[in-house]
Amino acid sequence: MKKKQLKRLIDVASGRVPADLHIKNCRVVDVFNKEVFESDVYIAESCFAGFGDESFPEAHVTVDAGGRYMVPGFIDGHVHIESSHVTPPEFARLVVPHGTTTAVADPHEIVNVCGLDGFDYMLESSEGLALTVFLQVPSCVPCTPFENSGAIINSVAIGTRIAKPRVIGLGEMMDFTGVCSGDESILKKLLMAKKYHRIIDGHYLGDVKGLDAYIAAGISNDHECAHGNDLKERVRRGMRVFLRQGTACHDLLNLLSGVNERNKSRVMMCTDDCAAKTIIEIGHIDNNVRLAIGAGINPIDAICMATINTAECFRLDDRGAIAPGRRADFLLLSSLDKDFRVEEVYTGGEHTASGGSFLPEKLHVPTARVSGTVNIGSFTEDRLKLHLRDPHVRVIDLVPGSVVTREFDTIVETDDEGYWHRNDEDIIKIAVIERHHGTGNTGLGLVRGFHLQGGAIATTIAHDSHNIIVAGDNDHDMSVAVHTLAEIGGGMTVVKNGQVLESVPHEIAGLMGDHRGEDMAARLTSIIATAKEALGIHSIPDPFMTLCFMSLPVIPKLKVTDMGLFDVDIFNFVPVEKI
Repeated sequence: MKKKQLKRLIDVASGRVPADLHIKNCRVVDVFNKEVFESDVYIAESCFAGFGDESFPEAHVTVDAGGRYMVPGFIDGHVHIESSHVTPPEFARLVVPHGTTTAVADPHEIVNVCGLDGFDYMLESSEGLALTVFLQVPSCVPCTPFENSGAIINSVAIGTRIAKPRVIGLGEMMDFTGVCSGDESILKKLLMAKKYHRIIDGHYLGDVKGLDAYIAAGISNDHECAHGNDLKERVRRGMRVFLRQGTACHDLLNLLSGVNERNKSRVMMCTDDCAAKTIIEIGHIDNNVRLAIGAGINPIDAICMATINTAECFRLDDRGAIAPGRRADFLLLSSLDKDFRVEEVYTGGEHTASGGSFLPEKLHVPTARVSGTVNIGSFTEDRLKLHLRDPHVRVIDLVPGSVVTREFDTIVETDDEGYWHRNDEDIIKIAVIERHHGTGNTGLGLVRGFHLQGGAIATTIAHDSHNIIVAGDNDHDMSVAVHTLAEIGGGMTVVKNGQVLESVPHEIAGLMGDHRGEDMAARLTSIIATAKEALGIHSIPDPFMTLCFMSLPVIPKLKVTDMGLFDVDIFNFVPVEKI
């Protein structure tokens, strides 16, 4: 803020000059005293000036809140915008009407594909939006050394971006094994963040014995808790913990058992991965707040978890509360019960959403430098053949409603040459094909739980290196699916009997489409329905969402990368055979 603007803000707060905006007749949610008080609110230079009185001059614009509650704008403290399937401007158009006015985004999905070009695209395309987007420089590209990604981001690369405006931290440190063992490259990344006094985000899936070492490294928060005791163990060690509720992970209600009067100030809200379809159907951070209130959390405490607690975690002292000098991001609600709806949204004092409709004109940024990213080189169907030295095998076993898997041991059949062929109605092949450098490198495994019959599904959204991941019961359909994704520039596809039944292109890095959220949601709904109806995948709500996490080698137990089958518990590759 320049001196002239600061002077005017002080003059408005003192009642000497008119405010830009006067919100009268409202009930202000005070996140500091944890109470509600009746007041008028004056706004100038995009900030709250104060509460004023009848002696204040008439503002340029006056809005009668009609006794509604004024609530600070919600903050999503950890999100991968790419997982919405749409661009940052379109993401803003979707979430602002739900009351999200700030997001802390880790763009490691697109950086894994496009490197720093991807980071720069996310920074540029999120500039000047009604949603304030703060970025973190990804810490783990790739997330482990056990897969091939489109880029490698080391400490030197991190240093070229971490001091930029709107870059506030180092993204989630998924390589917890590297942290706890004092890996040299990890230490350099941590020290780079510390050099610039940046927050370091957590992602810890080890046992409690490793927490001390992980947190001692300077990692301040975590969103990978599953149970209330996990939350308390982290808070005990000084961490802040997110109640995560998005499309893939639904941890919020399980974690509430660990929240109490003494530690609630250390608890925040995030979505992590939230598809456009989810946002349109049930909301964003407002959904998290409603769930918490419905589960018995005091409404003001739930609001604090979505506002001031997150602001304090990320040292965002300019927002998170309705108080003089803070950014005028706020919502108007008629009630604070579990069924509340966001009625009006203001960001920086500007009216940006009303009755669920986004008001500003949407911005657009060219996508050429982050398109055309699917390169499978000389990949052929033969690479999908799974030769077994022994029929006793380990199988990736899906856990319903979770991205965690188990190991299932069984005996399978092979042909005369020792190649696997299907003999169990619920065991199919899964493969990850490197798609960044054209090596055609292919990792193979078996998976149980899709109940897929006669075909294949594939996607270029495959966390976190985003190679092509495909699952099917025959090599030909799987190969057709892989080649289809290469032809359309990435996305999702369903194949049966050698025919492409449906595809959804994601032309931006194979992760996002340059389309309206409603259009993308409709396309995703359609292709999911096709996969269910044509291939019989009825047991999984979203087979593509499940599939895309089967390549993430930091979430137990068995996963597959382009290098092979990976056991997260021992953090190493294992053969498909149990010999």
